[in-house]
Amino acid sequence: MSEITKYRTCHLCEAMCGVEIILKKNKIKKISGDKKDPFSKGHICPKAIGLKDIHEDPNRLKKPLKKVGKNWIEISWDQAINEVSEKLHQIQEQHGKNAIAIYSGNPSVHNLGTILGAPLFYKTIKSKNVFSATSADQLAHHLAAATMFGHSNLLPVPDLHRTHHWLILGGNPMVSNGSMMTAPNARKLIKDIKLKGKVVVIDPRFSETAKKASEHHFIKPASDIWLLLAMIKIILDEKLITLNHLENYVSTKELSVLKALLQNLDLDYVAAKTGIKNETISLITKDFINAKSASIYGRLGLSTVEYGSLSIWAINILNILSGNFDTPGGIMFPKPAIRVVNTKKPVLKFNRWQSTVRKLPEFNGELPVSTLAEEIFNKKESKINALITVCGNPVLSTPNGKQLEKAIDSLDFMVSVDIYLNETTKNADYILPPATALEVSHYDYIFNNLAIRNTTKYSEPIIAKSKDALYDFDIFKRLTISLLKKHKKTDQTLQQIGMFKNLTLNYLLDSGLKKGCYNLDLEKLKQHPNGIDLGSLKPRIEDVLLFENKKIRLLSDIYIHEINKLLKSKKTISNTLSLIGRRNLRSNNSWMHNSKSLMKGSNICNLIIHPNDAMKRNITSGDLVEITSRVGSVRITADVNDEICESVISIPHGWGHHRKGIKLDIAAANPGVSINDLTDDQFVEELTGVAIFSGIDVEVTLCK
Repeated sequence: MSEITKYRTCHLCEAMCGVEIILKKNKIKKISGDKKDPFSKGHICPKAIGLKDIHEDPNRLKKPLKKVGKNWIEISWDQAINEVSEKLHQIQEQHGKNAIAIYSGNPSVHNLGTILGAPLFYKTIKSKNVFSATSADQLAHHLAAATMFGHSNLLPVPDLHRTHHWLILGGNPMVSNGSMMTAPNARKLIKDIKLKGKVVVIDPRFSETAKKASEHHFIKPASDIWLLLAMIKIILDEKLITLNHLENYVSTKELSVLKALLQNLDLDYVAAKTGIKNETISLITKDFINAKSASIYGRLGLSTVEYGSLSIWAINILNILSGNFDTPGGIMFPKPAIRVVNTKKPVLKFNRWQSTVRKLPEFNGELPVSTLAEEIFNKKESKINALITVCGNPVLSTPNGKQLEKAIDSLDFMVSVDIYLNETTKNADYILPPATALEVSHYDYIFNNLAIRNTTKYSEPIIAKSKDALYDFDIFKRLTISLLKKHKKTDQTLQQIGMFKNLTLNYLLDSGLKKGCYNLDLEKLKQHPNGIDLGSLKPRIEDVLLFENKKIRLLSDIYIHEINKLLKSKKTISNTLSLIGRRNLRSNNSWMHNSKSLMKGSNICNLIIHPNDAMKRNITSGDLVEITSRVGSVRITADVNDEICESVISIPHGWGHHRKGIKLDIAAANPGVSINDLTDDQFVEELTGVAIFSGIDVEVTLCK
């Protein structure tokens, strides 16, 4: 049998890299970058090679599992769908709609069938106890978008192909290829920017990106907001504002209020708080302002701290005041083939209800995941009796994972839509594994809205799924119909059942394309397997703004409150060790740790500690040390080097595969430790309830 070449997009991270896959006898022979892909142009990272491992993984579940006693048995899809929907129906009948909680993990947005199918199921459940990975790391971006521009999905990104100056805070695009910014091949992007300008990284760690940048400045964790406000103050006080075409879109009154708010900001305190000298802050600001074009990008190190929402807002403000907003080479709004903003009126869904224990606010119909465990424990008020997890492993990915594991164990019922028996799903009563990876069609519904160039691409399945497998869309569709059939028969439910029976994934995708602005449909995309280039980003502020007065809202009341609170909060500068996370190029989510190709090489789950901090504790590289926080402790091997700020330590996220009951052979052989056995579910941003993952107070001791 001859070789067959297929093309698709790698879905394992945000970068949307095109891959060329050579098949022989329906087996994957080779995976390489697709040089004809108009977006990634042949670039791939090691994760793309992992597509083969995931498809061929003997641990990947392919049939529904039911827990009987302490054992798992395979059952048919008909039995699984009927029993799961019956149990969910019984729980809601007995305890009410909110008795079922839902958690959606990060991979949900990497799978088209889940993006379009899961909401149908969730709307049928009608619970207010919905949680997702959004509140673990990116809610600050969505809140800023909704309050400043009118919708949570109006998310501007750096125009990296044309910028002359890229300032990066709390992000590591050399490893992430973006994150809230879809930008493959950061190495080349940085190299090209340096040929005409400068790349500046401000980070507590001399990261992979910092090593390729023009310059790097260490900063103390969680202090970025002080630096950003100082930069805003310098621009306002020294009259360095350049609004360009935004003059009609910005209120001068709001600018005056902002200047007054920052009037008493103590720049000497900022220098002490951040660890960056006053003259350096001034130079960073002037370089940014004077560049031919410039963009500031901030990510996890900013959005998962005590003032994360204010930090992301401040980045937008700086891009606006410098004349780099909605401008080529600055920060711009992508124009995806499928609209993710389908309204002409502003939408802000925030704090319409609260959690029962700490009264943390809802955002876009979801509660902060930091409160999930305590909401489960609080049976008297929240009455959560069941949990549905979708493409997620919150025991490893959310704060105080051990507490969440105990909370899950107290539930009456749990069902997981997942391809693995992992640290979370092992607690379920049923696991429903969808066909995955190369067996399914793919379209980047979300990440095209974050891309640094407008393109579009549809990927057909590369390898046929087994006869017994179900696509994720069909799992949610069948659960929805089965649950509706158990409801009281009304004209509305009968109409819904009839509609859902005829609904297909391709129909929804085709409809989205036809409603877009590029005169596209699914058939046309199928004729271009490498993708279609839709052009560079263009200024579109007039089309984007949803407020009636067509102005950017620079200063919502929530940000005025946050600024005032911050300026009054001057605390004694801490001398304790501060824990930050990190990401590795060969790892994104915890389930990638079961890939043989990606787990080759040296141990990547270790503690990075500065030599001075190590010396005080008699620690040398290779030593086993114990890290202790308020909620727990872990033991890990130390790596002593000066590529991290003094008084800061770092361990990667997504590990901790030592728990009994999982079926991840490769991951279990390289378990590492979970950073979320140290992060604190009670340590959250007051404004949003978002978990704080960066800047956790810890102590490190040498194990005897």
